[in-house]
Amino acid sequence: MIDRAQVRRIAALANIAVTEAEEETLAAELSKILGYIEKLSAIDVSSVPPTAAPTAESNLREDQLVPSLTAEQALANAPARVLNAFAVPKILE
Repeated sequence: MIDRAQVRRIAALANIAVTEAEEETLAAELSKILGYIEKLSAIDVSSVPPTAAPTAESNLREDQLVPSLTAEQALANAPARVLNAFAVPKILE
């Protein structure tokens, strides 16, 4: 069970301002979340093989070589350009 002191500590670590009223609500919600995690931890998945996807199907397409835009086409609508690149305002000194 998460108590209010733990909520204050978590809020301080996350640099979040939490009111006293919110502490009680958050303590209850975090306790529920930890309860769900405990339920999931109790499930035996030792016989389930690890997978990268939920199905055996793959929806990745094969790479295909296709022509790309030329520099002139890519920069055709640029408001400003320098040689073959977009010109943007300087943001750092």
